[in-house]
Amino acid sequence: MGNIRPTFIKRTAIEMLKRYPEHFTDDFEHNKESVNRIADVSSISLRNKVAGYITRYRQVLLTRV
Repeated sequence: MGNIRPTFIKRTAIEMLKRYPEHFTDDFEHNKESVNRIADVSSISLRNKVAGYITRYRQVLLTRV
């Protein structure tokens, strides 16, 4: 069973990846700081969820190629 994330988290993360692909890596800690710099996120847990989805999304994309 995987994590089920709300659509707004997925949409925000994918949009950030499209606009700023050079700012994100496969490292969660790095992505957390990048999300903090790029977006004005209202809460720490929301920032972590977006950064976590970006990290996982990039890892899945790299394994499929």
